[in-house]
Amino acid sequence: MSLLRVERLSKSFGALRAVDGVSFEVHPGELYGLLGPNGAGKTTTLSIIAGLLRPDAGEVVVDGRPFSADPQRAKRIMGVVPQELAIYEELSARENLEFWGRLAGLTARDARTRADELLAALSLADRAREPVKTYSGGMKRRVNLGCALLHRPRLLLLDEPTVGIDPQARLNILEFVRGLQREGTAILYTTHYLEEAETLCQRIGILDHGRLLAEGTLAELQHRLSGDRLFVLEGDLSGAAPETWPGFGEHFQMIQRTDRQLVVAARDRRDPADCLRELLNLPVRVENVTLKRPSLNDVFLQLTGRELRE
Repeated sequence: MSLLRVERLSKSFGALRAVDGVSFEVHPGELYGLLGPNGAGKTTTLSIIAGLLRPDAGEVVVDGRPFSADPQRAKRIMGVVPQELAIYEELSARENLEFWGRLAGLTARDARTRADELLAALSLADRAREPVKTYSGGMKRRVNLGCALLHRPRLLLLDEPTVGIDPQARLNILEFVRGLQREGTAILYTTHYLEEAETLCQRIGILDHGRLLAEGTLAELQHRLSGDRLFVLEGDLSGAAPETWPGFGEHFQMIQRTDRQLVVAARDRRDPADCLRELLNLPVRVENVTLKRPSLNDVFLQLTGRELRE
């Protein structure tokens, strides 16, 4: 059974449809990535799941029961790590953790014990008594993550937890998150970093303009684009008009085009050698043709016609 089920969620702010009929599930021990550019609706979706916003339509089900039926029960099951830091900079890491632990219902003794465990696990024990304002961005992100884990949540909502930090700090947080997933925590992870979604998540949902356009494993999403290969044509394409080339639109789907490069997928399961011969016979001078595996950005381009980071 899923630990989180989202059913046809919708939310508008005036004329803006921020979330538009979104549905997905997250199972125990699964890391589900919600991938999309800034403004796609990721944070609004998480805010609804966490009970911070009320949906206009749809339902959030946590561990088999609607969130609205018992919000306090649902909140005890989940931990939330917002994109904006929710920590007190004048306090130390230990004081922040113990404070949030008490808010989560732990006794003072249990909050201290659990804070010790998390400070060690997050590699913060040596500076645990220093004010958070003296920490690096990556250390602050780790404290922010720790504050959501005091009550040992079975469901964790992570809203872009690595935004704005250096690569080494990002790797540290990602490895810690992997450890939580291996221990059985269900994790909903929003990001607009392709490499994070590709390497971290068991399943990925692609969100844009408030709508879930596709979801599946990385392999399943790649399969949307003619299996596991794309053709990349290089040459002077500044005056080219692929839509006018005889037979091109019937046999190939254009994924991306620049003045120097054309990325296409075959529309059927023909032999790659046959595809290459056709591409080399196009009415344009092609300097090079290569094969590549589709990326999540290629899938996003195919679905939306624009780059993921736009």
